[in-house]
Amino acid sequence: MLDSNEKTAMENDPEIQRCIEQLEYVLKYRGPKSAQKLVETLQEKLKEEGITPPNVVSTPYINTIRTEDQPDYPGDENIERKIRSMVRWNAMAMVVKANRDSDGIGGHISTYASLATLMEVGMNHIFYGNNENFEADQVFFQGHASPGNYARSYLEGRLSEKQLHNFRQELRKEAGLSSYPHPYLMPDYWQFPTVSMGLGPIMSIYQARFNRYLRSRNIIKTERESRVYCFIGDGEAGEPETFGCINMAVREKLDNLTFIVNCNLQRLDGPVNGNGKIIQEFEGIFKGAGWNVIKVIWGSDWDELLNSNHRDLLIKRMEEVIDGEYQKYVVSPGSYIRKHFFGKYPELLELVNNKTDDQLTKLLRGGHDPKKVYAAYKAAQEHKGSPSVILAKTVKGYGLGEAGEGKNISHQQKKMNEKELRLFRERFGIPISDEDIVETPFFRPETNSPEMKYLLEKRKELGGFLPERKETTEKLSVPDLTYFKEFLTSSGDNEMSTTMAFVRILMKLLRDKSIGEKIVPIIPDEARTFGMEPLFRQIGIYNPNGQNYEPVDRESLLYYKESKNGQVLEEGINEAGAMSSFICSATSYSTHGVHTIPFYIYYSMFGFQRVGDLMWLAGDMRSKGFLIGGTAGRTTLNGEGLQHQDGHSHLLANSIPNLLTYDPSFRYEIAVIVEDGLKRMYTEGEHIFYYLTVGNENYHMPEMPKGSEEGIRKGLYKYESSSKKKAKHKIQLIGSGSIIWSVIKAKKILESDYNCAVDIWSATSYKQLRTEALAAERWNRLHPTEKKRSSYVETILAKEKGLFLAASDNVKLIPDQISQWVPGGLVTLGTDGFGRSASREDLRRYFEVDAEMIVTATLHELSQRGEIKPKKVEEAIKALKINPEKVYPIMK
Repeated sequence: MLDSNEKTAMENDPEIQRCIEQLEYVLKYRGPKSAQKLVETLQEKLKEEGITPPNVVSTPYINTIRTEDQPDYPGDENIERKIRSMVRWNAMAMVVKANRDSDGIGGHISTYASLATLMEVGMNHIFYGNNENFEADQVFFQGHASPGNYARSYLEGRLSEKQLHNFRQELRKEAGLSSYPHPYLMPDYWQFPTVSMGLGPIMSIYQARFNRYLRSRNIIKTERESRVYCFIGDGEAGEPETFGCINMAVREKLDNLTFIVNCNLQRLDGPVNGNGKIIQEFEGIFKGAGWNVIKVIWGSDWDELLNSNHRDLLIKRMEEVIDGEYQKYVVSPGSYIRKHFFGKYPELLELVNNKTDDQLTKLLRGGHDPKKVYAAYKAAQEHKGSPSVILAKTVKGYGLGEAGEGKNISHQQKKMNEKELRLFRERFGIPISDEDIVETPFFRPETNSPEMKYLLEKRKELGGFLPERKETTEKLSVPDLTYFKEFLTSSGDNEMSTTMAFVRILMKLLRDKSIGEKIVPIIPDEARTFGMEPLFRQIGIYNPNGQNYEPVDRESLLYYKESKNGQVLEEGINEAGAMSSFICSATSYSTHGVHTIPFYIYYSMFGFQRVGDLMWLAGDMRSKGFLIGGTAGRTTLNGEGLQHQDGHSHLLANSIPNLLTYDPSFRYEIAVIVEDGLKRMYTEGEHIFYYLTVGNENYHMPEMPKGSEEGIRKGLYKYESSSKKKAKHKIQLIGSGSIIWSVIKAKKILESDYNCAVDIWSATSYKQLRTEALAAERWNRLHPTEKKRSSYVETILAKEKGLFLAASDNVKLIPDQISQWVPGGLVTLGTDGFGRSASREDLRRYFEVDAEMIVTATLHELSQRGEIKPKKVEEAIKALKINPEKVYPIMK
């Protein structure tokens, strides 16, 4: 910016003044767009001359849309004010009543109070609902404002008074309402969980992109394109996911996306940026990234002041004041505002001489003015070529008065006394008597009242209610197991990894006439790592701009091929973005009414550990699809080391109730699991999704044992029985993942050298076994007089003899899950501890899951049972070249 001396020099330069006059002429007679084009042309001319023009990413602290450019407001302002007031009242009453009935139950009043106008203008004029084509707008509502959504739905007749009364009381006999947006808990209502800060913004970006992907691939053909709106709190911007992918929205030209940032200047405990100006900061971030920025800072009451002769001085004062001071003005009397805001300059003090102190306190911020808000929405709708962001200045707790308006305590505000309730009622004109006010009753006018007719008619014009979640009834015709017959046989002399087996299964599915077009392969820049580069040529990588360059590998068969209707979503090094794409595809059956089938493959270490919050959100959203954790296992990834070697993703995955987890050893197991998942999710309609781990170690793939399908699905089956009939000791070895081959080798040693008969079991899912066993156990506990139920794992192991030992490439807690249902208990070997860079052989010895360690552990357990002498174990340790003094991995 120019200092005062530079500005004075320019004002005295006649040539510069002549240029300014010409610009003013264009602005006056040709309009803002022509003036903007003129400035852009001049900037380009400077660049051609090698002069860098100033990079303007911040504009004056006033509304982006000039008063004279505002469109006419399309609604009845008086009726809408009444409706808005009713929603405000009911939202407040819901939280107050809940905490009166059950102290400490929680809930939030202040967030909705600040964005009520933003939401209501959108509901009456902007946001399209679910019509018969499912092309509704997708609106990511601010999570803490859920009482506002419920209160409006109550007026619409969608929710009952009893449901409002049971807010945050879902376990009561009568139906209650969830605390925040949760599709899992309210599957006909909420679409998007948004209360985990930052996830709404990143999800909305990828939702807008996925909408375009569906249209580019001709899966969605409706004339109207749905738009995506995301409400964001200014404090939420501190989460890295909030702004982390805004550049992608520009690169993909997502003009179907609008962020609405509720800038009430306040986080939970204090100002968002008390020493600065958060709206200006955000403007710089978004404008610098290429977004269309629309600031809504001042309400219509300021128009007169901003059109006065002191406009420039007023704007200067607006820019001088920092957010901490603006927050102070909210809770201060008009005399304080007069003295500390206008009083700095005599001209500004004179400007408001005709206004009372009360009038000064009621000068609206832009986010509470319907006209200003509508103008912003309209401008965002009409803008082309890039996403839009509306930065709306509001007051947290607006309307709560002494109960918390603009105060640092307002986020925690959950109760109001009788005086505060009366003031709230009077401020918003709620027709509740003095006698009833103390009960904080809900209010809904008669069905034939002007307000109710207006409210319902507006939603009808826009296609239906929001939020609303609708699921397609479509049942896909998916392949049965015979379709995968080539994967059920032996691979002969050929070796392959389970990753390559999965890729070949996926490529076969992509060619299927029934579901191939519905499959959405998702990869975060690791296609070549997983051997998936054949997909580049086969189905292409989605890029809305096509491929405007010749790739360096164009002469190769499997070159990097981008196309406008490509099927692969290649997300770059961005697991959070890739997971967002997975969720968009996994929930398309409810957002668009069409099934798509996502297969998201990634380094297993960088899934649940890196973006676990999104994994949990996927469960909440009732996602359907397949997560594939590649290069899984602590010892299978040669040489990579600590940061890449996963042995705990299954432990993290276990926490998600509707996620089925599998750690297959063989390609036929993968085929059975994928076939089962396709059928359960897309034909039978179950709200589940799958997690499979696959490795990169090549080995022989055997033929599927007859009758093993049920065990593969349920989590455990006998892979091989011992041929020894007269052995002294009976052993049951359980393996999973690539460690199955350590188990097979251990069997040979135990049978040839230690007179053991060894059966081998393959455990595909310890989680499935435990879940089913716990269900049986619970049933027995609650039905003590009825015939006892036996779980699957108890049933198949009941007649098996000998000791049981399980080894896997995961931490010991994974197989430990079923130990209480295994006859005689379960000895577990696993890979607890940090990874190391080494060969597979050395890693398995280090983590004590190789064949020799399995043999040693088996013999030790036999000695504990008195079947062999301890000396025999000591001799085996020497013979197997095991160092008994080596450091235990978890301790180092």
